[in-house]
Parts: sequence; structure tokens; C-alpha cells
Amino acid sequence: MKKSPIYTRRGDDGTTGLVGGTRISKGHIRLECYGTIDELNSHIGVLLAEDLTDETHDFLLRLQHILFNVAGSLATPPDQEEYLAAMRIDPTDIEKLEHKIDELDATLPRLKEFVLPSGGRTAALCHVCRTVCRRAERNIYRLREESRVDDLIVRFVNRLSDYFFVLARTEAVRTHGSEVTWNRGYSTL
Repeated sequence: MKKSPIYTRRGDDGTTGLVGGTRISKGHIRLECYGTIDELNSHIGVLLAEDLTDETHDFLLRLQHILFNVAGSLATPPDQEEYLAAMRIDPTDIEKLEHKIDELDATLPRLKEFVLPSGGRTAALCHVCRTVCRRAERNIYRLREESRVDDLIVRFVNRLSDYFFVLARTEAVRTHGSEVTWNRGYSTL
């Protein structure tokens, strides 16, 4: 079997190929969408290097696989139905994500203040995942202004940022005993 080269030189002109062969600018919002999902997946990889419970580790690993499908879907023009069908989000994955959010949230104290993106290294990494996920969601909405995007992707990415929020809170409590909340009294130096 011949090894595939890492570089092809085809992108030297500022374009990249989508699933199906169409070439677009590397500055196109579609590329920003699946690139941000890839960035999120990399941040999850860093989070996986932390001391997590086995259950959280396994759940995050499954999320990484789903995010590869999300990125693949976003890298596919709407007219490539055969490719899109193979990468479609399973609606039950959204339900499982919602269940996991509810399960984690039930163990946490009621929120009375805004939570600062801190609370220990693991919690802070969860907050980074949350904010990158929110950026991906904003980019997906921008893409929807010019192209069809599966509603299941939009719903999944929206829930995923909620999951990272409750996971950050959970990890702050688990690793530090509490989370850090915003104190209006510290609004000046």
C-alpha cells in the first residue's frame, strides 16, 4: 500500500477541497465551522489527559467520535447527500447528551451568581471547551445564512456547550470542593 503524502500543494493557492471535490477559499465560513469543531475536538483531547472519572473519560471519547462526524458533515456541501447521510447525527445522541447534562446538574448547587471560568485546571479546560463550542455554534449559524445545515448539528452543538458548562462546574466541585463565582465587589483593581 502506497503511503499518502501529508502535503499535496493543492492548498497553496488559498483553497481547500470539500467532501465531493468542490474547492473553496480557506477563509470561507464553512471551513471556519469545521475547523472550529476540529479545534474543540483537540481541546477535548487535552481535557482527556486530565485525571477524570472513567465515566467522564469514556463519555468525552464518544463525543470526540461524534464531533468527527459533525466536522465531516460541515465539510460536505448540501448537494452531497450520500456523504451527508453517512455522517448524520443520531437524534438519540442529543437525548443522551441532555440526560448527561441533567444528571450532572442534579448533583450541583443551585446557581445564584455567574461562574468564573476557573475552579482548577480541569474545570478551566472544560470552560475552554465550552467557549470554543459556543464559537463553533456562532459560526454554524453564519453558515446557515448561506447554506443548508442539518438542524441536528445545530441542536447537538448547542447542547454540547451546555454539557461543558455543567462539566466545568462538576469538575470544580470534584477537584476543588467548590466553584469560583463572580463577585461584583472585585470589579475594579
